[in-house]
Amino acid sequence: MCGRYTLRTPAKRLAEFFDLPLLAELKPRYNIAPTQLVLTVRLGADQQRQWATVRWGLLPSWVNDPAELNSVLINARSETVDRKPAFRSAFRQRRCLIPADGFFEWQRRGRTKKQPYYIRRKDDQPMAFAGIWERWSQDGVELESCAILTTDANEVVRPLHDRMPVILPKEAWDVWLSPGCDNPAALRELLRPAPADQLEAYPVATIVNRSSNDVPACIEPLGRRDTLF
Repeated sequence: MCGRYTLRTPAKRLAEFFDLPLLAELKPRYNIAPTQLVLTVRLGADQQRQWATVRWGLLPSWVNDPAELNSVLINARSETVDRKPAFRSAFRQRRCLIPADGFFEWQRRGRTKKQPYYIRRKDDQPMAFAGIWERWSQDGVELESCAILTTDANEVVRPLHDRMPVILPKEAWDVWLSPGCDNPAALRELLRPAPADQLEAYPVATIVNRSSNDVPACIEPLGRRDTLF
């Protein structure tokens, strides 16, 4: 799964990476958590890419009361996203990219202890998670929200968890965002684990466990860097 991630890439570099206008304000984020507002990339009415800020935790359009949901829908399994009632409409019609430059996972050690790890590209370049978004409206209140698609973990992430976010390569972006592509089988072909040789993982301090700690210390290596794998 993906329960925390980062977006600390400078605004100019991020705009160039996604070929979009420079964002006037982009605060570095070191510990993005569910229910917070997050940055996405999607197609506008003119079929051009645009920035959009939405809530992380998808709220299906048919839900009458958000309290009806048993949990926050932050992730969607790529293997079943086209069949789950909460996700299937968004998967067919409202796909997006979710900019990131790393994510966290926790490795269980013993019965109670969990060691957080930070996973990023070896070249520390930005990445694009595959996402879906939804628009919920009731009594004049409108909310846009999103979920991150997950897939089987690759060799880097597998020691920590059996799932990881889908990281889409640039050559897949146009197909993923295209409203003209509504073939679930063709779309699922894009939802594969990222090549393991592109990523690295290292342990970080438990300061990241508290979502209110959104500081550079969340991604500082714990101990020697030879713990990378």
